[in-house]
Formats: sequence, C-alpha cells, structure tokens
Amino acid sequence: MTQRSPLAPAAFPALPAIAGVTARAARARYKNWDRCDLTYVELAEGTTVAGVTTQSRCPSPEVEWCRDAIPLGSARALVVNAGNANAFTGHRGRAAVEAIAAKVANHLDCKPSDIFISSTGVIGVPLPVDKAEAGLEAAFTAVPCSWEDAATTIGTTDTYAKGAHAAAMIGGTRVELVGIIKGSGMIAPDMATMLGYIFTDAAIDARLLQQMLSAANRQSFSCITVDSDTSTSDTVLAFATGQAGNAPLATMDDAGADAFAAALGDLCRQLAHLVVRDGEGASKFIEIVVEGAETDASAHRIALSIANSPLVKTAIAGEDANWGRVVMAVGKAGEPADRDKLSIRFGATQVASGGLALEGYDEAPVAAHLKGQDIEIGVDLGLGNGRATVWTCDLTHGYISINADYRS
Repeated sequence: MTQRSPLAPAAFPALPAIAGVTARAARARYKNWDRCDLTYVELAEGTTVAGVTTQSRCPSPEVEWCRDAIPLGSARALVVNAGNANAFTGHRGRAAVEAIAAKVANHLDCKPSDIFISSTGVIGVPLPVDKAEAGLEAAFTAVPCSWEDAATTIGTTDTYAKGAHAAAMIGGTRVELVGIIKGSGMIAPDMATMLGYIFTDAAIDARLLQQMLSAANRQSFSCITVDSDTSTSDTVLAFATGQAGNAPLATMDDAGADAFAAALGDLCRQLAHLVVRDGEGASKFIEIVVEGAETDASAHRIALSIANSPLVKTAIAGEDANWGRVVMAVGKAGEPADRDKLSIRFGATQVASGGLALEGYDEAPVAAHLKGQDIEIGVDLGLGNGRATVWTCDLTHGYISINADYRS
C-alpha cells in the first residue's frame, strides 16, 4: 500500500469473529509483488446471500457470475482476486471464473453456484487460471487470517485496510455484522473500483436480506463518488450464516427485522465513508446536502453533479470558498432549479441566497471551515421537499499521479 491517506482512521477497528465464517489469505502472485492477493472465505452450510452489482454495461465475468448466483440465495464460499480485474477478457475470463468455482465447489462438495467470485485490478488481462488454482490450493490449507488481513488482501490502490462493525437485537438474541471493503479510485457506484463484503451470524431469509441490502445500498454506496467513474467490477455481497440462533427473519414484520435493517444501513454507510476517505489523492472528506428539490431523486442527481464537478473539487482542495462553482454544478445537472431561490452554505455559514451573495457575508468562518478535513456544502433549491446527501473528496494532483502510473 502507498502512503496512508490523511483522512484514514487512526487504526483498523476491533471486529468480532462471525460464527460460520472462516477467512484465509494466500499468494497467487497475479502481479509482480510480494503480498497476499487471494482471499478465500469459507461459509457454513445454510448461509444465505444477497448482493448488488455494477450497472456498467461492460461488466466482468465475475459480476455476471454473481448476478446469476445471487437469486439462488445460498452460499458456501467467497473468492476475491486482487491485481487483475479479469474484465474485458472474453471467453478466457469466463473460463477462469468457471475453473475457480469448480475447484472450490469440489473442495467443499457443493454446487459451483454456491461459490461467489470477485476480481479487481487492471482491466483487459485474462486471469491466469494456473495462478488462481495454485493460490486456492495454498488458501485451502492456510491458517485462518484476521479481518484486517482479509481487508488488506482485497486492496489494490487502497492506502489502508477498511473494516466496520454493527450489531442488532433480534428478539433476545444479539447478532453481529462485520464488513470489509476495498476502493480508492474509479469510484462512482451506480447500483466503486469497489468491492464490499458483509458477514453476519443472523438467520435471515435471502429475499429479505436482498430487500434490506438494496435499500441500504441506495443510501450509502450509491451516494459516494471519488471521480465519477463506475467500475466494471463493483460488487457488494452480504452473507448470513444463521449461526446466532435467532428466530429466523423472513419479513419486515418479524420482530427485530427493523433493528437488523438499521444496523445493516449503518454498516454500509460506515464502509462507504471509508472508501471516500481513501479517495486517490484525497485531502478533504466532503458531505453535500441538497434540500428543497422537487423530488428526492432530483436532489440526488443535483448532489452528484456538485460532487463530481472537477471545479468544485479543486476549489475545495485549494480551500477556496468559490460558491459560484456550486451554482454552476446545480445549473448543469439538468434538474429543476431557480437561480433566484437558490441558497448555498459552507459548513454552518450561509454564503449566497436569492441569486446573490449574502449581504454582509463574512468569508472568515468559511475559510476556517475549509481548512479542516471534513467539509460540508449545503444547497437549498427552495422548490419542494426533495432531499439527498452524497459524499465525495477533493481532487488533488495526487489523483493524477496515482492513475498516470497505475499499470506500471
């Protein structure tokens, strides 16, 4: 990993073990590096699964494999390859996925469709099957690894390992949720390069888990952007082993379902924020709140227009309170807006309203706010009740440096 992001947490969190989940890491050597790059997670029989994947029209064969397997609702293992995205690789890429699934299924004596596979890294290079199979052989016999080791192994340009924890009460039973995620650039989930995995010991029906994950995704992973680019490989999977012993959840009317959904939503937000805080070259974490839009969907599109604007992002990098760039981004979004009703704030300080800079506006508190690492931009369109929040980071020369040298 490269120099740690200045927005990174002080340390990897203490995460509990999840009953029915065993993670191992191995060296497949997909690139010329001396690090683990294959993660193998074995899941107890009876594990249910849900997932969301990229809306890219050029997805990897791993994404297509997961899309086919998710509706079946059961899982026995997860394999994540780092260093090679295996995307845009034709029939050879699909053959590699099938070979991995067959090898793990044979090892666990289960169906290939119970094996979930992700790959991340350089696009256009077929995943070498011999390296994948050798890596799996090593993983099968490796000692179990920590959550931090697993999170480190799935990374590519990440500067730190990312993990989070939440818990909920279902009846009188406490259930645990743990998540790990990778992502730093090519982040604009449309459902970033982002791969996320959630593990819980709760007993929950696959269809309900899917319903909850899809809802949580809309308020988390689909509300972050680093550079407006959606990956061919973006995937978030949730696995529920059922080992906690709670009364199984089947509908949102079941006791504890709302608590579990809230915990899942909290976990997804934590993970999404960790990705933005590791945005390539980032020095500022930016929350953008849009209110007063005609609809929530309209507010979301306007917020993303602001978050994806290179002019807004570079202004924040330079700690410049250039609210005119926010006006520009609102106007270009293609959503209903009225210049003379628009209000803008930085942090708690109102800077513009009614098509003009606020009379008596003092830039000093805004300048102080922009010198911090956590920045908030607020926009009120004054048109309705639509509201949305998205998260992004600033754009610095570090982003260019990382991506100019990505394949070397």
